[in-house]
Amino acid sequence: MNHGRRKVYKIAPALLSIGLIFALSGAKASAQCSGIGTCNTTNTTTLNIGALVKLDMSATTTSLTSPTANQVDVGATISDAGPTFTVKANRSWSLNIRSGNATNWTYAGSFAGVKSIADLTWSNAVAGSYVAITASDVLMTSGAAASGGTAAQAFFKTVIPAGFTNAANQPGSYSMPIIFTLTAP
Repeated sequence: MNHGRRKVYKIAPALLSIGLIFALSGAKASAQCSGIGTCNTTNTTTLNIGALVKLDMSATTTSLTSPTANQVDVGATISDAGPTFTVKANRSWSLNIRSGNATNWTYAGSFAGVKSIADLTWSNAVAGSYVAITASDVLMTSGAAASGGTAAQAFFKTVIPAGFTNAANQPGSYSMPIIFTLTAP
């Protein structure tokens, strides 16, 4: 009669090793070779390369030209060159532009300045058609695969509405992140 005692069986380490050898010997090799004097087997290698892109930007900030009193008095549009880019890709690509702000520039000052993001217009050519920046991606330029790199540039025009009391012309600092997104769909 067993009164709460359990029997413990010990397996010798040598027997355990022999069991593993038999278990492993049953595994089939995926490539085998036998012969007299020579033997060849083949191994196929694979490498996956995805769509690769590289974007170099000339500067991380662009200082826009401040308006003069005459420009604020009558309203104006002030032109500035934006950053330049070098695009490298192993397939066709597109470069998009958008504002990082939803509706207005970020204002720092004590005069309650409010400037719409649409007051910044952009183009991919100095003499090109300028459109207001939006908070959604818009195609700036595109191209084919390029090992040596494809050059691109952003150009900006800042709209200065007329009037010294206009909220968009209040003293202070106005900033807005401009996001450029390179993709190879």
